[in-house]
Amino acid sequence: MALFSSPPESLCILRLSAIGDVCNATAMVQAIQRQWPTTKITWIMGKAEAQLLSDLPGIHVIPFDKKLGWKGYTQLWRQLKGQKFDALLHMQTALRASIASLGIRAKIRLGFDQTRSSDLQKWFINHPVPSPQSPHVLDGFMAFAHELGIHKSEPHWELPLSEQDKTWATAQITSAKPTLIIVPGASKAFKNWTAEGYAKVAEYAVQRGMEVILAGSPAKVEIKLAEQVVTQCQAPLLNLVGQSSLKQMLALLAQADLVIAPDTGPAHMAVAVSTPVIGLYAHHNPQRTGPYRYLDYVVSAYREAIEAETGISLSQQAWRSRVKAEDAMIRIQSKTVCDMLDKALSDFEILEETP
Repeated sequence: MALFSSPPESLCILRLSAIGDVCNATAMVQAIQRQWPTTKITWIMGKAEAQLLSDLPGIHVIPFDKKLGWKGYTQLWRQLKGQKFDALLHMQTALRASIASLGIRAKIRLGFDQTRSSDLQKWFINHPVPSPQSPHVLDGFMAFAHELGIHKSEPHWELPLSEQDKTWATAQITSAKPTLIIVPGASKAFKNWTAEGYAKVAEYAVQRGMEVILAGSPAKVEIKLAEQVVTQCQAPLLNLVGQSSLKQMLALLAQADLVIAPDTGPAHMAVAVSTPVIGLYAHHNPQRTGPYRYLDYVVSAYREAIEAETGISLSQQAWRSRVKAEDAMIRIQSKTVCDMLDKALSDFEILEETP
């Protein structure tokens, strides 16, 4: 039974991080907007995430800076003083999010059910949302909208880009060849594939007739990995890692023909702008956290790694099970990624000729 038979006056979304998760959550929020255009939506998200999504049409975004400690909470609560929402969608189980929720006044406080809840979230909500059959994070978010009364539909994104950011992206793509963006690094080094593997795939892509660009954040681990890829690659690469804002990267991903990335935010940014993604996974189940529209193009060593580490079959693993071995990504072979590249090039008709 839906919670609302008519559009509520106001909703508060609480999803602070990370980049990939807030991109997935955006599809849910925009589904609400399409059905209930008069509902006022406030979204509390992380400071970094707000750099990407603060200009979402019709949404009041309140950035939360966790680095400020207790001061960050008091600043947030002051901004919310006097406001009361018809419902809070508490979509992050981390304790810091639950503490933030203490300053949000809402009669109905939706959160995850026992299957997906953790970190004591159940004590900060009064309406657990039944988990969907699909394990994917985005489907779990969409369940919140359905619980409210939003009709089921395919996730859809509309992320605004300025002409300035589009122009910057266009200037980076200097060839008429199809463009492959490789995002080699994630914020957590254990999620990263090898520089040698990326170099071999980049060489193969150039051989196939593509222009290859490396992209990523200014994080030291990402910059170092990109430099290693460039050093080991025998084909020409444009290294833009650390040289773009989040909006510029989004514009670059939007203009690319194909993206290769590990389990990191830009993979989901690419999905949001309808650019096909080849995801590289070993630590998390890609059926849970993979690039949503392109799960058939994931190269995954997760099953092999989790079963080797635990001795338990994948079907018996808990929803959140993560491979702990730091070297799990080396199970991915460059030939497998090159084969998936061929499949994507053919399926999405990116090149006129196939090998």
